[in-house]
Amino acid sequence: MQFKKLTGRQSFELATYVKEYLDNHKYHDVKMYMGCDSQTRNGKTTYATTLVFHVSSTGCHVIYQKEVMPQIKDMWTRLWKECEKSVNVALYLREHGIEIDTIDLDYNIDPTKKSNRLVKAAVGYVSGFGFRARYKPDLLPGVYAADNIAN
Repeated sequence: MQFKKLTGRQSFELATYVKEYLDNHKYHDVKMYMGCDSQTRNGKTTYATTLVFHVSSTGCHVIYQKEVMPQIKDMWTRLWKECEKSVNVALYLREHGIEIDTIDLDYNIDPTKKSNRLVKAAVGYVSGFGFRARYKPDLLPGVYAADNIAN
């Protein structure tokens, strides 16, 4: 699985990079947040899946995977795929002995928001795999980073 740094163009293998990063920061409190966001423009849908390393007092480090595909016209399908992409990356990391702390979902518990319809199903899906899920209005570093990359 290939990811990139915000500061570089070269891609790298995700599990290898995460293991090295955690080993280099083993004396720090590092939390990892997974997130995904999508945007549809000009007949294409772009997904950005991010892994944010929050390193105790020094800030955050973001790596990402960006995928552009033909436009997904159905909003529910597009939004659900965000959840699936995050879970797939988290499961990939788990297969390589790496556990993430949280999957941030770009869904809102406010009933006036369209994404509200997906909150219960997505949280159940994420929790079913043993991951912790968070959603809006919580502060979601994984989704915030993904939103910036997808745009």
